[in-house]
Amino acid sequence: MNTFEKIYEQVKKIPRGKVASYGQIALLAGNPRWSRVVGYALHVNPDPDSIPCHRVVTKDGKLSPAFAFGGENMQRQFLLNEGVVFIDESTVDMKASAWLQTNA
Repeated sequence: MNTFEKIYEQVKKIPRGKVASYGQIALLAGNPRWSRVVGYALHVNPDPDSIPCHRVVTKDGKLSPAFAFGGENMQRQFLLNEGVVFIDESTVDMKASAWLQTNA
């Protein structure tokens, strides 16, 4: 399994209504230094219907201004539709909505 496949497998585990950080996905995929690689992988997500890349945000809950599937506003809308709680227009409430998975 290549690096992107490992990342996609972890992203698939994020439940509806929850979010994970780039760093958390990197750690779960096997290397805590892959945060940027997670971003690259999600930007070229081959199957957004099965790999919910909209559920990945920064460690502070910020949305991606470069969200590949419609921009930041689309990412926000996808998350709102799933019941994710926001602090403001572009910041997820990580206390309320973070996925607490810590191991693969």
